[in-house]
Amino acid sequence: MAPNRERGLSRRDFVTAAVAIGGTSALTACMQRERTTMEEEEGTPTEHGQSSSTEFPRGDLESVPSGQHRWGEYLVRDAHGNTVPPQQLVTIGLEYEGSFPPTDAEREQVTQALETLERAFQWGTGGNAGAMFNRGLLFMMGYAPRYFEAMGQTPDSLTTPEDVLDAVGEDPAKADPYDAILLLTSDVGSIVLSAEEALFGELDEVNGVPVDATFDGVFSKGGRHTGLVGKGLPADELEEDRIPEDAPLSMGFKSGFRDNLPKEDAVTLSSGPFAGGTTIASSTLLIDLDRWYDQDADERVAEMFCPAHTTDEVGPVGDKLGSDSGITEADVDRIEEDAESHGCVGHTQKVARARDGEFEPRILRRAEGVATNQHEGAGFEFNSVQRTMDDFVETRNAMNPDEYDFDIPAENHGIVDYLETLRRGAYLAPPREKRALPVV
Repeated sequence: MAPNRERGLSRRDFVTAAVAIGGTSALTACMQRERTTMEEEEGTPTEHGQSSSTEFPRGDLESVPSGQHRWGEYLVRDAHGNTVPPQQLVTIGLEYEGSFPPTDAEREQVTQALETLERAFQWGTGGNAGAMFNRGLLFMMGYAPRYFEAMGQTPDSLTTPEDVLDAVGEDPAKADPYDAILLLTSDVGSIVLSAEEALFGELDEVNGVPVDATFDGVFSKGGRHTGLVGKGLPADELEEDRIPEDAPLSMGFKSGFRDNLPKEDAVTLSSGPFAGGTTIASSTLLIDLDRWYDQDADERVAEMFCPAHTTDEVGPVGDKLGSDSGITEADVDRIEEDAESHGCVGHTQKVARARDGEFEPRILRRAEGVATNQHEGAGFEFNSVQRTMDDFVETRNAMNPDEYDFDIPAENHGIVDYLETLRRGAYLAPPREKRALPVV
């Protein structure tokens, strides 16, 4: 049966609101709405018209990769082979309440709590290359410099968020105050809510799996940030009627072109006590969409990509580019010339200047989307993984106008002038076998 568009939009809005609010009541309402809709659209009603508590495929600990950030094989892909980020995102800032140093019992508690989620839900798509919808869960847990400092030593690959902010010309006061962070993401809102509630002791079972361990006494919630991404979702969520109806992100263009994303090995720590892990840069940004959409389509394309791109080549939301952003080394070499002849340069063109000697990007976008619990303006949740935080700093600095010798108006200098940072955090995500209360 073909989905009913009006009902689908209503369900999506409802689920988005439930994820943003959080809590067991929101989970119950979200679960009922999502599962009823899926049954109607797919023709798969269960006995007595009620959904089974084990509707979603369960996971297998043996099939989960060691690297927490290794999501690539477990994401939905579009027709061009680009990875598609899951629609729903919950980012939880954690405060550590355990022992210094952690006890074996505390480590076992955290291990069991996280493995409960991996048994309850498959890892993303479960490796199904043809999956059209992500019915599983993907998550990463990272630890902040302040956690490691309290334990006695900070890994060389990790930089304090205050230093990161200072290095990119932003206010260090916007640094995350958290000891750790947990990213939960799925196409199914009730899955991320169920995972969150299970970890914090609000559920006795999750997707039919008993919850025998939680974060109680080890971690408490210090903050919560939610986001969504997907075709048509920003236009539904935000009060900006100029966002293209099919756009997956609020500035109108898709992200995640294959040439813009490095291989997972390239962002993985290759040595040291946490080899096999990575670092996480987590940010919440505010976007001035009103000013962005005051420009015509040609100006937006030039500033998002580069002046050599045309609206016909890019398409309304970037779909015509296929699997490649179209940015080349020649575009990077031509930045100064473009600034002089066109009076503007492009964001993707500028960021490509920070690629390595093989013209490969340094950071891998992971969980992102329109912020859905911002009280004012259009927020954006951005999470990336990279080998070290220096890679993030170098890439972010490539956006700054003061990194260039030419002088053009700030509003024509890519997209950086439309962004305001609300928070930034820097975290180390150890490999799975060391993710439970690590010490150097």
